[in-house]
Amino acid sequence: MTEPTSSDSASDGFDLNPIEIRVLGVLIEKAFVTPDTYPLSLNAIVTGCNQLTGRDPVMSLSDDEVQTGIDSLMARKLVSRRDTASARVAKYEHLVRLRHSLPPAEQAVLGVLLLRGAQTAGEIRQRAERMHRFDDIATVESVLEHLAEKYPPMAAALPRAPGTKETRYGHLLGGAAAFAALADSASPGAPGSRSRNAELEEEVRRLRDELDTLRREFDEFRAQFS
Repeated sequence: MTEPTSSDSASDGFDLNPIEIRVLGVLIEKAFVTPDTYPLSLNAIVTGCNQLTGRDPVMSLSDDEVQTGIDSLMARKLVSRRDTASARVAKYEHLVRLRHSLPPAEQAVLGVLLLRGAQTAGEIRQRAERMHRFDDIATVESVLEHLAEKYPPMAAALPRAPGTKETRYGHLLGGAAAFAALADSASPGAPGSRSRNAELEEEVRRLRDELDTLRREFDEFRAQFS
């Protein structure tokens, strides 16, 4: 695959702020994973924005902050309000598919990038599983290439940091400055990188503890029949 170029690709086009990025990512994600309750109410969007899992960074947004983000996205024609006779509250849906001609695979990759920050193609494939199943990493790379070829481009490869083996990718919806900050945060020595490493180490320890507990319980159960 020819890597989506990062040179000047974030200089034009989108300039969403972090709240708008989070709201749009949530709407894309929930359209896939909770279709029965989609479009989403303000309360559901706030809950999705402030999730502790599947989000990087974790945010704590108020109703007013999220509503302001929704209103701004509506002005940009990236979100629309859905009013129905049976609904007691306003509900909202994203317009990314229509505005930028994105099929489900491209929506899923973009959604993961909006919600999780810089990632490798392998990480994107794993984390997008609930939204869209990719057969292999090459398919993800092809989708990233298509997103990079959009006008304006929507994703690009980050400069590979010294000592890293895999290319990381980021979305371009936050503009040039946000993309540069994303590249910095993805470097091995960045505070955000150390924080993510600590989280992963803690998760590994937790899983090992659970495995040890299960083994003990199984041994005790088996001993009853010895």
